[in-house]
Amino acid sequence: MPPPRSYKSPLTGYENAPPLPTEKAEDGKSLLNIQTGVLSKAYDEFPEPLDNGRRGAFDIHIYHLPNHPVQAQYAAELHQRIRHEFPELRIYTFWAKPVGPHPVAMFEVNIFTPAQFGAFVGWLAVWRGPLSVLIHPNTTEKTTKEGGEIEEAEKEARNHTERAIWMGERVLLNTDLFWEAMEH
Repeated sequence: MPPPRSYKSPLTGYENAPPLPTEKAEDGKSLLNIQTGVLSKAYDEFPEPLDNGRRGAFDIHIYHLPNHPVQAQYAAELHQRIRHEFPELRIYTFWAKPVGPHPVAMFEVNIFTPAQFGAFVGWLAVWRGPLSVLIHPNTTEKTTKEGGEIEEAEKEARNHTERAIWMGERVLLNTDLFWEAMEH
């Protein structure tokens, strides 16, 4: 089990920013924000420690129950549709059995850019049908057993749980596999 940890403040880098206005925007509901004319860098590149390299910043696992005919057929059709509509993404094998920490059948899609994330996740919200989806980051923290850095198992467990985003019903992952792999 990973040890408890503290979190860096999300306001790091904004300590000297001017106070934000409290008035409402034109719609009467949302808050008025100060427009600077400069968009966040996150529109063009994922923030650290997300992997902007070969592995891709996000893995998207689309789950189905192989013994549930409607889900299995829908998942197979969705897999084909994704390959047709998003050929620029890395799309893996359609598994009809559990693989790794994933306790049910699934297939995986990798996301490399913020634009791909926005396009694919928005599309998937409409087209995932009866299927559950895990969206987890791939991060590049250094992994060592000493020196205050985290172990690979802790990084993978955190990415698959604490940093995960779910669409549909959450599937309980076997994160013990990450720790068992580190012991061998």
